[in-house]
Amino acid sequence: MGLDPVTVVIPTYNEADNIVPMTTALFDLQIPELQILVVDDASPDGTGEIADRLAAQYAGRFAVCHRTGPRGLGWAYVEGFRWALEQGAAYIIQMDCDFSHPPKYIPQFLEAIREYDVVVGSRYVPGAEIDAQWKFQRRLLSFWANSIYTRLILGCRVRDLTAGFKCWRRETLLGIDLARIRSQGYAFQVEMAYLTERLGYRVVEIPIHFEERRLGQSKMRTSVKIEAALRVWELRWRYRGLRPSDRQVLASAAGKDPPA
Repeated sequence: MGLDPVTVVIPTYNEADNIVPMTTALFDLQIPELQILVVDDASPDGTGEIADRLAAQYAGRFAVCHRTGPRGLGWAYVEGFRWALEQGAAYIIQMDCDFSHPPKYIPQFLEAIREYDVVVGSRYVPGAEIDAQWKFQRRLLSFWANSIYTRLILGCRVRDLTAGFKCWRRETLLGIDLARIRSQGYAFQVEMAYLTERLGYRVVEIPIHFEERRLGQSKMRTSVKIEAALRVWELRWRYRGLRPSDRQVLASAAGKDPPA
């Protein structure tokens, strides 16, 4: 990929056990111009303080955003994406800190992004695998929510609509216009995926092995899942008239200098 700047955006809440090994794993990939941004939602377990120490250790390659506003995955990602764009990132990778998204796939993402506008680390395309620890009921619910319910309502081609492991071109995020985003949790991932398709961007799904989180507890509560299921109908109505011609056109999307 040459020397194109790459920013990995990682939202965190109580990931004190995972943030150091994740940072090590990412830098071990030896990707030139790779920078990590941790967006911490005031974790009470000290994740933010650990991130500050990592920022000092990897000066210029690791940054921390301490959020003090409303908590939520969608808000954290939007803030992280905006920061990465302002810093001039050519490619922005989003991923979880719990190793459910293995860093080893990132070089493959960066190869694929040469031909596409978004690369999705997918659980539901041929060759993909889900951790053996997942119970049958969880597998069935996830498959139904992604590949049947949500795709049927929204008419999307992407199979894994709640995927949180992606690589974006800066032009794609600028064209989507992050000011549009309203959703949180799973619904945030669905909204981003739906906007991507409605605006005509080229998407490719790459099969991954989706691991069970290594340490810590999942933040995905039942209320978040219910919100996502209901939000699908709202998204269909809100963006029903959206077309590729509605892409946001910004100076930085045209290859000019990013905003200071």
